Amino acid sequence: MISSKLPNIGTSIFAKMSKLAADHNAINLSHGFPDFDCHPVLTELVTKYMREAKNQYAPMPGVFELRQAIARKNKELYGHTYDVEKEVTVTAGATQGIYTVISAFIKEDDEVIVFEPAYDSYTPAIKMNGGKPVYVQLQHPNYSINWNAVKRSINSRTRMIILNSPHNPTGAVLKKEDVDALNKLVNGSQIIVLSDEVYEHIIFDGKIHHSLAAFPKLAERTIILSSFGKTYHTTGWKMGYCLAPATLMSEIRKIHQFMVFSANTPIQYAYAEFMQQKHHYEELGAFYQQKRDFFVSLFKGSKFKTLKSSGTYFQLVDYSQVSKERDTDFADRLTIENKVASIPVSVFYHQSVDRKVLRFCFAKSEDTMSEAVKRLREIE
Repeated sequence: MISSKLPNIGTSIFAKMSKLAADHNAINLSHGFPDFDCHPVLTELVTKYMREAKNQYAPMPGVFELRQAIARKNKELYGHTYDVEKEVTVTAGATQGIYTVISAFIKEDDEVIVFEPAYDSYTPAIKMNGGKPVYVQLQHPNYSINWNAVKRSINSRTRMIILNSPHNPTGAVLKKEDVDALNKLVNGSQIIVLSDEVYEHIIFDGKIHHSLAAFPKLAERTIILSSFGKTYHTTGWKMGYCLAPATLMSEIRKIHQFMVFSANTPIQYAYAEFMQQKHHYEELGAFYQQKRDFFVSLFKGSKFKTLKSSGTYFQLVDYSQVSKERDTDFADRLTIENKVASIPVSVFYHQSVDRKVLRFCFAKSEDTMSEAVKRLREIE
């Protein structure tokens, strides 16, 4: 008999709901991807570098020009200088980066603090490496962090804290007070911080993205993951990057080289050149805020209640005045009967916490969003 390493984990909710949407010809607001294309110049650049024969293995840490562009952007935005040779690594998507980082540092019986609801790749990576996830629930309905609960969860076996801001699935963002509380907790410890910042440019209402790179003491122990797919509407290209102090990055690269060795070469060159046009990421927050505001406006006057989304391209919707069904059952029914797919938020907890809330992706055209909410409002 085969003994499963992950006996309690099945197919991801994203794959499940996307398949259900396809099977029933539903509007797919479940999986986090745009229904519009990336900038045509970016695709032209990929073709350009393919024609220039940039089609063989990239250097293991990534194409130098791209690492240089990443380091330059982070210096300009957050004031921290990363060494291009030793502290920047291009990954085959942020999820690969997350798994690589956890594999590099988590050993048998190490504990990792995970905030729930949590993106679903953290816990499997921890368990696959023999670690133990220690869960701290974010405080509903604003999904803020209870730092006293975090403090109570830390002990001599705590090896890592995973943070995600802007936060998937809730849209919450870290405040300066959160960063100060984190710094106070980990200062003088051996705890590493993994900061998942893939939605760093998608932040709303004048709020600031508090990258941990901007805080010198924290930056000394922090590994940052980000994503080109989220920034440039190219989720299918699976390209991200990792930033870390040289002492940590040397360990990460030991794993990275045997996991993927390197990421897609012509796409790396294309991103490096495209990043020179800074307005594409500087204006991204305003672009998605308009979409968020439009999506939220469609629910006005209905029994659905939209919760505050301060970042990402996800919107949580409370349906408790519409149905008392479990969120998993309600999400399935909406997909099958009303032809709109979402993600039930309870699945982002290790033990289901059902607050009658669904997550919708609003990285869609106005026509798509309008039709989706029209169908939802028909069940009130």
